[in-house]
Amino acid sequence: MRFQAVFYFLGRLLLIICIFLFIPAFVSLYYGEKEIARHFLQTAGIALGLGFLLAFLCRHGKDQGLAVRDGFLLVTLTWLSISFLGALPFYFSGFMRFFADAFFESVSGFTTTGASVVANIEAMPQGLLFWRNFTQWIGGMGIIVLSIAILPQLSVGGMQLMKNEMPGPTFEQLKPRIKQTAMSLWKIYVLLSAMEIVALYYLGMPLFDSVLHMFGTMATGGFSPRNASVVAYQSSAIEMVICLFMFLAGVNFVLHYAVIHGNPKKMLRDTEWRFYVGLTVVCLCIVAGDLFFQLHYPVLKSLRLAVFQVVSITTTTGFVTADFDVWGPISKSVLFLLMFVGGCAGSTGGGLKQIRVLLLFKRAKQAIVQHVFPKAIVSVKVNKSVIPESVLLGVSSFFLIYIVIYAICVMPLLAFHLDVTTATSAVAACLGNVGPGLGLVGATQNYAFLPGVVKMILCACMILGRLEIFTVLVLFFPATWRR
Repeated sequence: MRFQAVFYFLGRLLLIICIFLFIPAFVSLYYGEKEIARHFLQTAGIALGLGFLLAFLCRHGKDQGLAVRDGFLLVTLTWLSISFLGALPFYFSGFMRFFADAFFESVSGFTTTGASVVANIEAMPQGLLFWRNFTQWIGGMGIIVLSIAILPQLSVGGMQLMKNEMPGPTFEQLKPRIKQTAMSLWKIYVLLSAMEIVALYYLGMPLFDSVLHMFGTMATGGFSPRNASVVAYQSSAIEMVICLFMFLAGVNFVLHYAVIHGNPKKMLRDTEWRFYVGLTVVCLCIVAGDLFFQLHYPVLKSLRLAVFQVVSITTTTGFVTADFDVWGPISKSVLFLLMFVGGCAGSTGGGLKQIRVLLLFKRAKQAIVQHVFPKAIVSVKVNKSVIPESVLLGVSSFFLIYIVIYAICVMPLLAFHLDVTTATSAVAACLGNVGPGLGLVGATQNYAFLPGVVKMILCACMILGRLEIFTVLVLFFPATWRR
């Protein structure tokens, strides 16, 4: 393990966070919140000091490069560090009395989970409100991806770093150089973000709210500046625009790149994209039918609520337009299962990812066919390409570990006397980076009532889910640390 290289690059990454902290400081000053601005500048000073200290003390690691194992440690330490720094403005301001709450909100933001401990969001100062949502936008495409785009030194070993941070079983490089790939992804991210802001502002949403909802949408995070979330604007047009961009954010950004560069057929022919669309349509039809026949909602209302909520949960965004906790057991079961599925690989969505679920189905079909015809050679194909056995094994292993970690994390929540619905959905929502769960952490509730220990367990779930488990888990194996 090349510790000097790891901590040198960690120091450089902290300097980037320092720059980001000046933006909410300026927002606070614009709204006359001088004390809040001072807290952001204090945090920026801490990030600056730590960054320079690490970069200076470990400067000899600058030219060492990063091995595979170093990348696992750097990515994990980066996400823990930015979550710690992101919590300081909440804590310094006094808006959150306990650091556990501030850390939970920060982790939830950067991991694009959207679970909150804030009961009255509209009472939060504008600067903190901006930072709360801005952390999601930063974390959506990934701080490592951004760093590779702007730091030349990270281009060496950058592919491994991006694989550790970008979601999905495989990673497709867009450009010959990894730095160009990272820059292309961020350009698409910024372009879609700008388009959503314009659309929301045109439909009558205040500019500040438009920016904050864009942060939550494109990152599939779900933080809203309103207590009632999106439903506060009482506009079906705004709901549909947000729904559209949530859906787009859940699509592999490689496909967005293909469409922008004149190759829309690549998206239409993509197996994962078709599975994503198909699963979404099937689930929203089930939920809409349940709302129509069980709760007797009008047809259009059933469709509108079902479309928005299914897309929101599937993409792991977590915006709400209704209290789905009062819906029937069929609708709640569908939404609960979608918390595990998540968006496409290479998107900002969380969960298992559509491609993994698809491969699990194909793997099951392969096993059934081979059971009936033992001598048959059956290949698993995606986009007309045979999937290597190593990838299928990795997907199966990931699913097993995901479920095991899920079960392990549910146990302590039950030990704290939470009901089964709350405990199981809270872990599913945090491990899948969804945000709202069911029961006491449902659509109209929050996570504030939970004990500090439980909040830290859920923070671990959020980070594990965002970094796709393996990146963190390998650090607990002794072999990782051996020379």
